[in-house]
Amino acid sequence: LRAETRSGMAAGRGAAALRRAWRERRAALLEPRYTPLVAACLCLAEGGVNLWVIRRVPYTEIDWKAYMQEVEGFANGTLDYTQLKGDTGPLVYPAGFVYIFLGLYRVTGRGSDIRLAQYLFAGLYLLNLLLVFRIYCRTNKVPPYVFFFMCCASYRIHSIFVLRLFNDPVAMAILFLAINLFLEERWSWGCLLFSLAVSVKMNILLFAPGLLFLLLQRFGLLGCIPKLCICALLQVVLGLPFLLVNPVGYLTRSFDLGRQFQFKWTVNWRFLPEEIFQNRVFHAALLLAHLAGLGLFALHRWHSSKENILTLLKDPAKRKPASPRLTVNNILWQASCVCPLNASAWIVFILFSSNFLGVCCSRSLHYQFYVWYFHTLPYLLWCTPTTKLAHMPKVLLLGVIELCWNTYPSTVCSSLSLHICHGLILLQLWYGTAPTPVSHTPPPSKKPTAMSKKTQ
Repeated sequence: LRAETRSGMAAGRGAAALRRAWRERRAALLEPRYTPLVAACLCLAEGGVNLWVIRRVPYTEIDWKAYMQEVEGFANGTLDYTQLKGDTGPLVYPAGFVYIFLGLYRVTGRGSDIRLAQYLFAGLYLLNLLLVFRIYCRTNKVPPYVFFFMCCASYRIHSIFVLRLFNDPVAMAILFLAINLFLEERWSWGCLLFSLAVSVKMNILLFAPGLLFLLLQRFGLLGCIPKLCICALLQVVLGLPFLLVNPVGYLTRSFDLGRQFQFKWTVNWRFLPEEIFQNRVFHAALLLAHLAGLGLFALHRWHSSKENILTLLKDPAKRKPASPRLTVNNILWQASCVCPLNASAWIVFILFSSNFLGVCCSRSLHYQFYVWYFHTLPYLLWCTPTTKLAHMPKVLLLGVIELCWNTYPSTVCSSLSLHICHGLILLQLWYGTAPTPVSHTPPPSKKPTAMSKKTQ
């Protein structure tokens, strides 16, 4: 009898341990506090995935050779930007790109050691992933199971990093480092890194409206001018060798906002006739839509104060009522929004939504542009309140977007589906962060207790 009792107790303890392990496994997948643990596991897995991709999937030449030809001209002493060219055409990126890829040019034997370049980009992929995970750990909004879709499941992102060697991942990795600095209250260093990212590729400017809003909120107009000067000064320093030789040529080539895109590469506008795609009126309409979207979000979603948005121009200490200082220790939007966001999450929301608005209104999205917003999608989808049943539609949106970007060449169906997914994300961002109506009904009065009556 005692033996049976002991065996029954042991079985009960074992069953309790299994139930506890199962509960912890569910928590590790659903609760954001487990993000560091899941991130560590996924980074280890990603190291193996990238090695497998490099060794087993054939490298495909697209722009790497042209990059090397462009920086080779600079290495040979050419400082006229209009003379720097490759097989795909003239150099159209700012000076930061030249210096970074010149380093890769020299390390890889004038660009000939493709395998070494792939390993370097695999390291960049892991660094980028660590920076992204650090942002998600600070915001504490996304359930960890979502990161499985952000990592191992995306063929296109692995291809952009280690099979195509584009400059877009370099710019985005520097940008994510800048955002980490913003979250650490190192605004000057963050602005320096932000400007460096812009000097690699101009798509980083899509984050600029959100960053300007944050700087005004944190420092006011006079206080943010030094930060903007840091951004501008770095651009001048990096471009100085080319500005001294041919300033007009450098500015028109590296910051060409009117450049035409080829219709055959577009991912998002395939359903339009090519004449409309190339039409300047269509481009102007997209620009107006972009500006309108930024204005609406700035006025009604980013600006949490009841005061006029122009009060952002004042010194924060002189605002009435005084604005809470924008630090990671402050809790913002708690009383006024559907989804309470801590300061880290609020900073990330503004930057990521600013970029997403630009992507939605882009004149054209090419396949390598997927990395512009891929790592921000989980946050954009899960920063708003999510019920148990609403997880599946959000995961489905991620899957459809991935499918659209993996459809080559793009089709009418894939490009339309991409716009529908973008529209749904915008709607949930708009309504999920809408201010909640303030109730003016006084709280019900409590009946006095016996003790309170005795006190009276």
